[in-house]
Amino acid sequence: MNKNSSNIMALSPTASNKRETVCIFGTGDFGRALGHKMIQSGYPVVYGSRSTQASSLIPKDAEVLSHAEAAQKAAIIIIAIQRQHYNFLTSLAEILHGKVLVDISNNVKLNQYPESNAEYLAQLVPGAKVVKAFNTVSAWALQSGTLDASRQVFVCGDDMEAKQMVMDIVRALGLTPLDQGSLLAAQEIENYPLQLFPMWKFPILLSFGLVAFFFFYCLIRDIIYPYVYENKDFSFFIAISIPNRICPILALILLALVYLPGVLAAIIQLYRGTKYRRFPDWLDKWMLCRKQLGLVALAFASLHVLYTLIIPIRSFVRWRISSNTVSQALSNKTEPLNIPNAWLSDSYLALGILGFFLFVLLGITSLPSVSNNVNWREFRFVQSKLGYLTLILCTAHTLVYGGKWFLSPSSYRWYLPSAYMLSLIVPCIVLVVKFVLIFPCLDKPLTQIRQGWERNPQYSEQSNYIINKSAV
Repeated sequence: MNKNSSNIMALSPTASNKRETVCIFGTGDFGRALGHKMIQSGYPVVYGSRSTQASSLIPKDAEVLSHAEAAQKAAIIIIAIQRQHYNFLTSLAEILHGKVLVDISNNVKLNQYPESNAEYLAQLVPGAKVVKAFNTVSAWALQSGTLDASRQVFVCGDDMEAKQMVMDIVRALGLTPLDQGSLLAAQEIENYPLQLFPMWKFPILLSFGLVAFFFFYCLIRDIIYPYVYENKDFSFFIAISIPNRICPILALILLALVYLPGVLAAIIQLYRGTKYRRFPDWLDKWMLCRKQLGLVALAFASLHVLYTLIIPIRSFVRWRISSNTVSQALSNKTEPLNIPNAWLSDSYLALGILGFFLFVLLGITSLPSVSNNVNWREFRFVQSKLGYLTLILCTAHTLVYGGKWFLSPSSYRWYLPSAYMLSLIVPCIVLVVKFVLIFPCLDKPLTQIRQGWERNPQYSEQSNYIINKSAV
């Protein structure tokens, strides 16, 4: 008898499995999408709206009432309206007292108001428990089942119990809540969707600047100079030849710029004798965007590969080959194979292939889906050890390509060196300094510093004393 009754209790639904009613103020695109997703997840939904008339756009299982009536039916109320329409909530302050208000609004521009929308809502309804959430999720993401969009939902609030209730709803919808702390974090969360590739700004602007510089540099040397002194029109170089010079140059320079801040940071730590002092702001920002610099460099390297593959089908190249063949036939003379040049050519191509292979490997391991599946030591080995090997191979690829022209006066047009010579400056500096830093006399103290050793610990103790005293 007891056994059968226990089985019946296990199979029957319990009251704890029933989800509580959620109220949504606002029947716009996001409010409707969120309500539909909540109904699918088992939540009873009631809408609070100015118009209580039935609409085909509203989810069929949801109820539409006035704001006051809807608020009385739920402990959690999602405010799916814009900030400029918040004023009517003051008339509902008594009804909203003690309830959880979830602010999901965003602004039009960064730091549009002195305080965040969530903090403003908390000022209007001081008796309510305000939580910021869902502002980083779009209506499209909810409608598509969150399969093709980010699942992360930033959540912040001053009341821990209210915040936990909202995070439970987020999990029930198949999303991932990220607790960002108190309501003071709301402004940062509201600014997040408005940022346009914040970590990509510096790499992209730098790339555009370098592209413009090297384009005009190559234009002067390879098109204007032959036209002025040799009366030759090579303007068609703008389509293929110049881009195929700019792309590898930028790939090499940007790859070197990925590892230059690490070298500078090591020098600063050796000079200071401690790791407990902040780097300059410009170096901090530089180090934060190294991944983006590397991916932009990989994009230029990939373009270089594509441009190189089409060289044999270019009209200019086919004309030059046929012209050389006809010239040898008319003179009845065949040029013998130059073995040193053949070695240089094959070595140049082999170094380029190996360098590009490792370049692609670096790009793949920087993807979150891959980097999350390797431990820190493996990730550091690929990005640091193989990264420097990639830089060495790509630098050697460039040196072998034109090393014999360094001391040739004819390669300096208007006293301007070839563009690839300029591309070697930054990589060579990085490799030389890194080579010096691996000497035991420098590597050992640098390792000790990064493990917490300090050359002048009294300085840190004095700094901590000043910080603690100012805090009091």
